[in-house]
Amino acid sequence: MSTKFVTNNKGKKIAAILPIREYEDLLQDIYSAALIERRKKEKSYPWEDFKKKLIQDGILPS
Repeated sequence: MSTKFVTNNKGKKIAAILPIREYEDLLQDIYSAALIERRKKEKSYPWEDFKKKLIQDGILPS
């Protein structure tokens, strides 16, 4: 199934109908972009420091 468009009486596209899977993927992309934007100012840590913390917390094996 492909995207379909709803047009007005002048032929101008006014709405789109797309498969639910494409819609869900689009929502996920929007959510991911918003999350990235919100986290831009968070402090970052070197991978090795983070890995050590995960090992200390028992999340990763030593």
